[in-house]
Order: sequence, then C-alpha cells, then structure tokens
Amino acid sequence: MNTSIGEQRVATIREKLSANFTGGQLEIIDDSHMHVGHASAGGAGHFTVRIVSQDFDGKSLIERHRMVYAALDNLMQNEIHALSIDARTPEEIN
Repeated sequence: MNTSIGEQRVATIREKLSANFTGGQLEIIDDSHMHVGHASAGGAGHFTVRIVSQDFDGKSLIERHRMVYAALDNLMQNEIHALSIDARTPEEIN
C-alpha cells in the first residue's frame, strides 16, 4: 500500500496519543494542504487534534496542551510544524 507522508504522520500521531491517553475519542485532521508554500514549515505538517479523555479531568487548558505535546515528543521537533489542540473530558462533551 502506498501512503502519503501526511497519512503516515496522522497514523504516528494517532499511535502516540492512543498510547498515552485512556479511552475517549480521537480525531486527527491533516491541515497541511492549507499551508502549502509556508516556507518556515520546512516540510513538517499542520494538524488539528480533537481528543476526549478522562486523563484531562481537573487539568487546566495549558496542562492539557502540555500533556499532548509531551505525548508527541520528538514529532513536535521534526514532523509537526503547527498543531491545533481541542482537549476535553467526556463530561465536557455531554
């Protein structure tokens, strides 16, 4: 199967986030096509992550974002140029 770099990056992001957060929902959108020619990206992608996990319970917005960045670790240095994060608990969805 021939997959694009974007599809590979989405799969890697999904793998890392699924391994670090329990239950809930996870949606990853590759927005890179909207930033074609963005010189400072250096070939790295632009993504939106919507994640619902009980792990965010009692955490501030900044703490939630830090948790996601920590889970993605070196991807933030090499594969991801921009990341939009929507991190909520199941109770915040209902």
